[in-house]
Parts: sequence; C-alpha cells; structure tokens
Amino acid sequence: MDTRAPGHDRTGGPADTAPLRGTPRARRAARRRAAGLRRALYRAVIAAGAPFARLDRARQAGIPGERAAVGVRGTALLSAVPLALVAGAGLPAADDKAAAAVSQGTPASIPAAVPEGLRPYYTQRIEWQTCGAVVQCGELEVPLDYTDPSAGAIRLSLARVRATDPADRIGSLLYNPGGPGASGVEAVKSASEMLATPEVAARYDLVSFDPRGVGESAPVRCAPVRTAGDATVDITPDTPAEVDGAVRSARENAAACGSGTGPRLGHVSSLETARDMDVLRAVLGDPRLNYLGVSYGTYLGTLYADLFPDRVGRLTLDAAVDPRLDALERLRGQAAGFQRALDAFLADCTERPECPLGTDRAKAAKRLTALLARLDRAPLPAGGAGLLDRDTTVVIMAESLYSKVSWPALESALGAALAGNGTEFAELVEGASDNAFGQSFQAISCLDLPPAVTSPEQLQAALPSFRQASPVFGEWFAWSALSCAEWPVAAVGTPRTITAPGTPPILVLGTTRDPATPYAWAEALAGQLESGVLLTRDGDGHSGYNVGDPCVDRAVDRYLIEGLPPLDGTRCA
Repeated sequence: MDTRAPGHDRTGGPADTAPLRGTPRARRAARRRAAGLRRALYRAVIAAGAPFARLDRARQAGIPGERAAVGVRGTALLSAVPLALVAGAGLPAADDKAAAAVSQGTPASIPAAVPEGLRPYYTQRIEWQTCGAVVQCGELEVPLDYTDPSAGAIRLSLARVRATDPADRIGSLLYNPGGPGASGVEAVKSASEMLATPEVAARYDLVSFDPRGVGESAPVRCAPVRTAGDATVDITPDTPAEVDGAVRSARENAAACGSGTGPRLGHVSSLETARDMDVLRAVLGDPRLNYLGVSYGTYLGTLYADLFPDRVGRLTLDAAVDPRLDALERLRGQAAGFQRALDAFLADCTERPECPLGTDRAKAAKRLTALLARLDRAPLPAGGAGLLDRDTTVVIMAESLYSKVSWPALESALGAALAGNGTEFAELVEGASDNAFGQSFQAISCLDLPPAVTSPEQLQAALPSFRQASPVFGEWFAWSALSCAEWPVAAVGTPRTITAPGTPPILVLGTTRDPATPYAWAEALAGQLESGVLLTRDGDGHSGYNVGDPCVDRAVDRYLIEGLPPLDGTRCA
C-alpha cells in the first residue's frame, strides 16, 4: 500500500523506522528517522484530501505505483475547475493547435467591477505547452497581495487535459485534490483519468493548479531544523521532558518556516487562493466557475462562493469541511471520524472467523488496545533494521482507514503484529512523505484559522475531550494542535457561517463513515449554504465521487453536465 497523499513525493523506505541500535550517533539518527516518519505520516493523514480509495483503484487498474500515488485525489483534512454555467457557454472548441495552446479572458468572463490594479491579471494570456501524452501545462500570474497589487506577483503552475468530445465541450472544470498542500498539477499529470468519470471528462477541460505556497507555485520553504543531542519528538508525549520536546520542536519549526520563506509566508492563505481561482476562471474564458473540490478543496470552493456568489456555476464539494469550526473543533471532529472508521473496520473484521482480533467486537477492541500498549513499551521488529512502535502503528492504521480496499492489508498486518512481527505494517508504508507537503500544509493551516491552543497547558486541558472522541487516535490529534501555537504570521481567517446567498444550487457530497471529514460536516455545510443540496453516500472511506458508487456518479455527472442537482437529501446506499 502506498500512503502518500496527493502531490507527495517520498523518500526513504521501511528503514525510516530503524531501531535504536549501534553507536550513539546511529541511535540518534534512527530516532530522528522514526520521528520524521511519524510527523510526515501525521501531516499526510490530517491533510484532508488523501485519495486512498482512488489510489487502490488505480493499482487495481494497473496504473504504476508512482503514477497512481501522486495526484489521485481523495485525505487527511481535505481543486476547483472553472466550468461554464450553461452548457455550451465559455470558450468555443478549438479547431487548431494554435487556438488550443492559448487561453484568454472574454468580455463575459472578466467582470466590469474588477479594480484597475487587478485588471492586468484578469486580462493575461496562458500559453499552454505539452507536458505529457494528453496533458498541457502553463502558468498564471497573480498578485502576491490582493490588498496591494503593486507589491509584486507570483506564478502559479497549471495543468489541464482537454475535453475528449470537443464538439460538445461545456468549458473548464477546475479541480482541487485536497490538502492543504496537495499538488493539483501532479494530480492531472499522473492520474487525470481518476479525477472524474469519462462522461464528465468528455465535456470539460479538466484543469488544476498548485495553490500558492504549494508544489511549483512559490512554495513554502522551511530551513532545516537541527535536533540537538539525543532529543526526539514524541507525537503523543506523556512525560514533562517529552512535552518540552514537542513544544520546542513546534517553536523551532515555526521559526524555520519564517526564515526560509520570508514575507511570502503571510500570503499563502486559502482566502487568497480562492481569489486566485477567480483570476484563473476569467483567463480560461468561463463566465462562471464550475468546480470539483475534494476535502480541503471543498473549503476553497466554499470561500469562493462567499467571495464571488455572482460568479458561481456548478460547484461540487465532495467530503466537505464545515467552515464554522475552529481549529480545535476540527481536530477533535477528525479524531472522532477516524475512531468511527476504526469501529467500522473492527465490525467488518469480527464478522469473519479468520479475523486475527477474534469474532467478538468488544474483545477485539480490547486486544487492539493491548497491542498498542505493548508496542509503546517494546516496539516490534519490522524487517531489516526497522522497529514498529505504537505511534507509527496508529498513524498507519489511520491511513489505512481512508479506503475500505485497504482493510484486508490492515487486517493481515494486525495479525502479524499480534504474532510478534511488525514487518507487514512497515510494508504498508514505503517511505516517509516528502516534507514539502507538510510545510505547505502547516503554513496554510496556520493562516486559515487562529491556533487551536497557544500553550501546552491549554492542550492538556483539552486532552480528556479528545480521548473521549477517540481512545485510539485522540491524543495524536490533540498534540498536533501545538503546530500553530507560535507561528510567525498571524492568522487571517476565522471560523464563520457561510451562506453564499444568490448562487445556483451547490452540491455537497458526504460519506457517512468518512474518517477525515466527518459526515456531520457535509450536513452542516449543506445546511449553511442558502442553495446547498446534500447528497449522501452511505459507506466507508474518504470522498464519494468516482470511487465506485454508480448512484453517486450518476447524480454528480447529471449536475455537472446538465446543471440538474439531485433532490436535497438524496441518499445512495
């Protein structure tokens, strides 16, 4: 199983969980590798939008691992594509290569109310270049600071696949795979056929981008952090020394991102990315934005609808984020979501006599808890020089809950661990996630909402509620709240109710046992939006569109192609 989130490249391998053996220097290096693996996996999980369902479907379809892993959408906590509102609106189908290689706004796509300082951005041209068998790449200039367009510009990296039926092309469909921190460009380059059904791909140019601060779009850069001596970072600290280490690590990482990125660190918010999406919509020639956003991508779509309700076309928000929640509530909600998914996994396992945890659900949960406690005391051999400890096991379990297709591998790995061998767990993680994703994820998250806590004392006061939400995952999610406590740039976003009055119907899709974006969030978002329409997928895994449910796919396709949403409250079993 490949555990990278969309847009992740990873280095290393199972040896990243090396044991504390050999010389003192080797022991320190091994601890740093293990801690780095856990941190990277944590960031991958809570970056809602990781596409494990799509990842496994890609593997089943024979897509090579590297290609399947990068950019197939889903995570861990969360892309839009401009589409014309009316079938046939937008740019005409190109009949020659020259026309197909250029995008430029039209009088219908460039609002008259655009301020003079922003007009050059709305009237620019995109020069598309071939960058794959069916993929074109380009760049879009946007202002670094929308409040002061004269302060300079940054370039966003773009990718698109043209509609396969150009004669009936509707327009562009903007796509965001989640994150924050996931690369939309890599999603299109590596697995564009997994982003939408063939019916939608026939009618739309599938377009995505690396949001500001991500991938190839003026990325966040954090200077290396040197860990002194034998210090390690425990992601669930339970001693004063471990708590001090977690606080110190968060402080050093925040300072490293401030020094490595500089002034740009204050301009990677989702609010600014939503404004970038409007510039892209206009330059693509679409009078209204039609969009497919997954997980965190739903937050971008919601912000867009709030900022530009008169420019909303057909917005599909899959695995929705509730914008009313503060940072602590989001983390606690995710802890509960992963616990709910774990309970579903245990229920499925115990229905079969071969389940390694037994056939009694209550006893199975106790056996799992006992296994994790043993791993905390004495990690297991995990192949080669590797060891499997409790924290790494918890994170890998969480990643495996993104898709029901991953459950058999998780079940087998648990059986091996119960027998004293951690190798199968190590094989579920081929290596640590690229740190660039984690840096972008943290920078954007810390700008979008005020910090969940500002001190370890506040965090420890919240721990009981997290343990109640999830006995297995609660502490892990709780301690992650420290990451923004001393961020060098103040947050620009706040929790708020978004109603987006006056928009056409906005389709909100929720999956009942989604671990990373709980179903209650989809219900809440659909209820807030004045034109929200809730479509429910009764099932497991993260996200609901194009993951194998014909009922969901028919409803979403009809909405995107014909502009006809399902009845509010429609439920797909």
